[in-house]
Amino acid sequence: MFSCERTEKNFSETYELKIAPATKTQKAKVYIDGRDLDRSDELGRQLIKSVLITDAAILISMEAQFSPESFDGIEYGPGSVMTVININRSTGQLRKAETVKGGILSVTLGDGTRTYQEQCQPLSAAKKQ
Repeated sequence: MFSCERTEKNFSETYELKIAPATKTQKAKVYIDGRDLDRSDELGRQLIKSVLITDAAILISMEAQFSPESFDGIEYGPGSVMTVININRSTGQLRKAETVKGGILSVTLGDGTRTYQEQCQPLSAAKKQ
């Protein structure tokens, strides 16, 4: 479990990141502030594709698909975001690459890949409990 800080322009937030590796009976799970990132509803779905944990790094691959939507009278087609996260376990540095294709995010952010860097720290054993 990690405490991570994301800073972008004038915005900063701290969140808790929990990674549960796959077991024989359950796929790997990723949680942010207790919310399971594997989710599906009428607006779309988000799926953790893979989690790889080594001594040096944690690699997470996820995909989000968004249904067509209407906002302020404008119609937007379906869209997707592919995300790859790499956490260096010794430094806590988190690097995230997101590739946006279509949908409302394409209009607001533009199609293409963006990279982000955040800083994470393992939570102490006392705080985990």
